[in-house]
Amino acid sequence: MDQRFLEPAVLAAISNLELVARTVVDGFIAGLHRSPHFGFSQEFAEYRMYTPGDDLRHVDWNVFARTERTYLKKYKGETNSRLTVLLDASASMAFSSHKTNKMDYARFLAASLTYLGSQQRDAVGVLVFDDDIRDFVTPSSRSGQLRRTLHALDQAEPRRRTDFGRPFYHFQEMMRNRRGMVVVLSDFYEDPETIVKAIEPLRWRGNDVVLFHLLDPVELRPRFDGPVLLIDSETQTSLETTPEYARDEYRAKIDAHTAALAAKARAAGLTYHLAPTDRPLDECLREFLLVRQGRL
Repeated sequence: MDQRFLEPAVLAAISNLELVARTVVDGFIAGLHRSPHFGFSQEFAEYRMYTPGDDLRHVDWNVFARTERTYLKKYKGETNSRLTVLLDASASMAFSSHKTNKMDYARFLAASLTYLGSQQRDAVGVLVFDDDIRDFVTPSSRSGQLRRTLHALDQAEPRRRTDFGRPFYHFQEMMRNRRGMVVVLSDFYEDPETIVKAIEPLRWRGNDVVLFHLLDPVELRPRFDGPVLLIDSETQTSLETTPEYARDEYRAKIDAHTAALAAKARAAGLTYHLAPTDRPLDECLREFLLVRQGRL
């Protein structure tokens, strides 16, 4: 697999979300086998090179078509794991300084995670939220579930303001007696304490919770040649700023925000990852797999 095909800018040119997910996951798996540090999990260790005499029914032809490498995949059966991806569809997720906006990056990552989960026979589902729940595909491993989750991701569009309290409260009530892994994809433009207070009850109920903090590279390190007027996409408030402010004061504030969110999340037992939207998708999958295997 050419590693270019794991780059968000290249994936943005692929119109089919399932094809994006297959491209990312197949490349990710091929990369694990090329790595001298391979050995993530028993599930993935069952992918091995073909040797003469192996049953061709177990060949992963999707991987072969993309990598020209012949791997076998075998499963022990149902894993009984449950994966729910929560996707922030608030207006700020539409921002981009390059070919991939935050919403599309989140879509790519969500699709890859659910595709990976379905390949492992997990029950997968997706919830789309802004200031309330906009769509919810209940986790399931039944036939056609991947198609249902991908359809929900395809239909998600950034529209309103974020409110972590209401949608997370309703989600916790709906999933009260069900445990699994919950992955939250968001730009987390809210007070870190408010965010963690809304999400941490999921951890109390026995779920593994992973936060992927999606930010555009320009949101992390803005570059202006002169004074600019910035408009908040959710509140429509405006702020005139200078290159000096962006370089110094703003950078200090965004660094403090991400550091505070990371610290409060980890103190609450949540796993936090900062994910700039120019970052290759396989890096996020590697972090997800490490969490799944209890190594982070």
